[in-house]
Amino acid sequence: MDNLGFDGYAPTWCPGCGDWGIRVGIKGALEQLKLDPSQVFISFDIGCSGNMNDFLNAYAMHGLHGRSIPSAIGMKVANHTMDTIVIGGDGGIYGEGGNHFLHACRGNHDMTVIVHDNMVYGLTTGQVAPTAKKGYKSKSTPNGIIEVPVNALALAISQGATFVAQGFAGDARGLTEILKGAIMHKGFSLVNILQPCVTFNKVNTYQYYLQKVYKLDEKHDATDMHAAMERSMDILEEKYPTGILYQTERTTYHEQIDQLAGPLVNRAPNTSIDAFLPHLV
Repeated sequence: MDNLGFDGYAPTWCPGCGDWGIRVGIKGALEQLKLDPSQVFISFDIGCSGNMNDFLNAYAMHGLHGRSIPSAIGMKVANHTMDTIVIGGDGGIYGEGGNHFLHACRGNHDMTVIVHDNMVYGLTTGQVAPTAKKGYKSKSTPNGIIEVPVNALALAISQGATFVAQGFAGDARGLTEILKGAIMHKGFSLVNILQPCVTFNKVNTYQYYLQKVYKLDEKHDATDMHAAMERSMDILEEKYPTGILYQTERTTYHEQIDQLAGPLVNRAPNTSIDAFLPHLV
């Protein structure tokens, strides 16, 4: 699945950026699952995360900022045999595309949404993002952000996502296992990844997360929505669970529509409509 190093090119990420660890996790998951690149579709959002576009061997496209999820939904509706993945940042997915995220959860669209959560807009040099803690100072909020952060885990669970997990860019091996589970899950999967931005976020660093991150133990029941919601609230105390918070089964969006019983791309053209169209000109 990997083209890194071809002709000496590499993503334009800062040295030490959490995106490097996330890329290792995604690459490892795709390789270990032995997925055929021709059966994988990836919709990239705008931002630093999108620089991965040229270094994963799959069908891929860039959506407009915040619009990577509806682009992926269009692909899944047209050809639901494709393993469909969305890769974006916290700004695009939870900010500009927050409405798309919410309704994709509700519909339980069969896709995996991987979010690089660094709490800033890194590509545009560090403006505050929706997941930043109240009071966080940036060039766009020099006196501190006045809103409370989006709790993406709680939002996804409460709005109908059927797989909700969190990983840490500093733990590529653990991240790989989480991503494998998310990709294989049938339904809407969210993997929120805590990703240090070494250039613009001097608060939520690797050292910060190493003190604040904890792994969910075997006692956690991922089928218990109430337990999952309780763990999602730990971020209010700056404690960040990693692992699968919630997983359940529910009929996916395309399975509920009779007209999508077979992939649309495999259907023969509707000759009756084609014959009628010239009369409309």
